[in-house]
Amino acid sequence: MKSNTEKFGKTPHQPSLWTRADALKVHADDPTTTQPLVSADFPVLSNEVFIWDTMPLRDLDGNITSVDGWSVIFTLTADRHPNDPQYIDENGNYDITRDWNDRHGRAKMYYWFSRTGKDWELGGRVMAEGISPTVREWAGTPILLNEQGEVDLYYTAVTPGATIVKVRGRVVTTEHGVSMVGFEKVKPLFEADGKMYQTEAQNPFWGFRDPWPFRDPNDGKLYMLFEGNVAGERGSHTVGEAEIGDVPPGYEDVGNSRFQTACVGIAVARDEDGDDWEMLPPLLTAVGVNDQTERPHFVFQDGKYYLFTISHTFTYADGVTGPDGVYGFVADSLFGPYVPLNGSGLVLGNPSSQPFQTYSHCVMPNGLVTSFIDSVPTDESGTQIRIGGTEAPTVGIRIKGQQTFVVAEYDYGYIPPMLDVTLK
Repeated sequence: MKSNTEKFGKTPHQPSLWTRADALKVHADDPTTTQPLVSADFPVLSNEVFIWDTMPLRDLDGNITSVDGWSVIFTLTADRHPNDPQYIDENGNYDITRDWNDRHGRAKMYYWFSRTGKDWELGGRVMAEGISPTVREWAGTPILLNEQGEVDLYYTAVTPGATIVKVRGRVVTTEHGVSMVGFEKVKPLFEADGKMYQTEAQNPFWGFRDPWPFRDPNDGKLYMLFEGNVAGERGSHTVGEAEIGDVPPGYEDVGNSRFQTACVGIAVARDEDGDDWEMLPPLLTAVGVNDQTERPHFVFQDGKYYLFTISHTFTYADGVTGPDGVYGFVADSLFGPYVPLNGSGLVLGNPSSQPFQTYSHCVMPNGLVTSFIDSVPTDESGTQIRIGGTEAPTVGIRIKGQQTFVVAEYDYGYIPPMLDVTLK
């Protein structure tokens, strides 16, 4: 397998590298980069459904947007099955853990609304059954386009395959709530090409998902971030000196880390409506470091590009590790080079005492970070857990140059708007 420079050749940019040396600096339980403990007595948004990835309604500049005073979030959602025989254990009790672990296979896009930026009320499905072309509706981004309430929902249509798609509809408000109407025609946009981005044929464990469109504050063009893996047959990638970085003696052995090939992908729109896209080389690769850089997104601040992505402990490569949480990188221009925030990339990780408490963090331009509760221990040994499937407490971080700091904790699911749009 070729190196980054050889692989991407004379392209608009060379991907930046998250190196093994960077990852060796990841330090769990640093209070400046660790999410506060989530209490085991957390409230649940709904006893009828699980929710996980949360996607606040926003504009193309990244601002979290309310409409006519109503905040709106989209979530990956699945019904809970407390009475389904397949989720009843041998003692006749509901096996919520198994039900929760099976949720991805039935994920659908739902929306919620609120007057307070919390206290969310369930609105329902965004698309009627049968509208989406695949079995699963996986994460993406809802974009408020204009004062007429038009919304483009970019998301991932999964199984069969994985395709970045979008569907356009409208948000309608009344005194009493919010409706989503007209989300009836899904447009496929693009799939992995096997040249820059790995396909399912190259690797059955590939990832290609999580579209995040944005307008670049400098050139004004419409772009999209997404999660991918670097193209090539599984196991064929090379973890060379560039991917290893400046490691101390004794850390040169990369083990089987060639199997970890995550990247943050980018595409540019050929039109103003976001119907025609060209994939570009990745902004960032993590070959030899990690296999997932999920839900990538930007915060534009102080003339810099802050690139955030989420990842797991279990997707790290041999010889490096880090907590489940959000990782970040910063550059002075869209195409880099990017350097890891805090020297390592870690921005907000779970504490080692509750390693799975939260996930799918989204860093908003106001410094607030939302996520969902996965599971929280209910005893000191950690053997007993409580499943979440609901909104986690929002955390406040401060971004200063190449560093970040945890500075606040807010209520569960607190996602206040940054601007309100009055619909016409």
